[in-house]
Amino acid sequence: MRFLHTSDWHLGRIFHGLHLLEDQRAALDQILDLAREYRVDALLVAGDVYDRAVPPTEAVNLLDETLRRLVLDLKIPALLIAGNHDNPDRLNFGQALFAARQLYITGPVDPAAHPVVLEDADGPVYFAPLPYCEPLTATELSGEKKPTHEAALQWQVETILRQIPSRARKVALAHVFLTGARTTPDSERPLAAGGATTVSMDCFRDFHYTALGHLHACQNNSPRIRYCGSLLKYSFAEASQKKAVHIVDLDAKGDVSVETVPLTAPHELAVLKGEFRDLLENPRTDHLQDYLQIQLTDGVPILDAKHRLEQVYPQILQLGYERLQPLEKEETATAQRKGLSTDDLFQAFFREVQGRDLTEGEKALFHQIADEVSQEGRNA
Repeated sequence: MRFLHTSDWHLGRIFHGLHLLEDQRAALDQILDLAREYRVDALLVAGDVYDRAVPPTEAVNLLDETLRRLVLDLKIPALLIAGNHDNPDRLNFGQALFAARQLYITGPVDPAAHPVVLEDADGPVYFAPLPYCEPLTATELSGEKKPTHEAALQWQVETILRQIPSRARKVALAHVFLTGARTTPDSERPLAAGGATTVSMDCFRDFHYTALGHLHACQNNSPRIRYCGSLLKYSFAEASQKKAVHIVDLDAKGDVSVETVPLTAPHELAVLKGEFRDLLENPRTDHLQDYLQIQLTDGVPILDAKHRLEQVYPQILQLGYERLQPLEKEETATAQRKGLSTDDLFQAFFREVQGRDLTEGEKALFHQIADEVSQEGRNA
């Protein structure tokens, strides 16, 4: 069986005030072309279909159009799971009806959910959709304490594996933060404000392939456990990344071979750095149509700099100046704060205000409240 692994479409994303819908449409057109060219038997979307819980109408229409072309026109089954950006109940709308046309959407975590079974010449392949699951959700549904994301995932995996023959070919879709995986600053939303958020590869030991979502960089954590990365570059921190999808071939014994196929964007992201006059008089011709972040190195502010540079570079999304010497301390502190988790930030704040560290009981209470607030935000 051959399938296409993609994730993190983030439909409806607004990037520095710019609506990316047409760029997303172009990228999805490429994916449909690849699905046709490679004659795939299924398409897997490993979470974060939308960028927020209540997506704009235009994003919903784009998803509808894309899935209609894939499932009805190309006759290719599709499997989608909810990520931490998605509202699982909204994504789940119509799933029973859609499943009759081989469009399988798994929104909320459901302990009674069944694997999706697709057939090829070698027999059935069992797909285990594992939507994003917070520890609090797993605790409520299982009736047992699940204090970490790994504990929640292990419960999901154990639950669905009971419905799959042990010797069958098995493929998982999951939206998780794998231990040791490469993250992108200012890009992926943290999975939780406190507590352990990463999961180990061992959680997926029973699967022949695991299609992961959440992290935006394409990366291979093992031959059988892979992130394909996001549909587009959604942060200037991703400017150097290459976006791609994985084409996965699963043979009769469950062995996999993977081809990573690059995606091209209508507009690349780039960071230009230099003095105002140099950027204006010596245009970087290979970046004229890119979405740009410009960092000016001039020692003093330039009057109307952005407007004047836009005569050469029409797609400037962000312009700033390198800080002068007196502000270096502030800049360093800001950079350090960006590298901290919400958990670390709260502990630093508490220490600053109270003059002492949090007790273990106070840490546990903060983690519980933070997870509850996170879940309320997703369900809003």
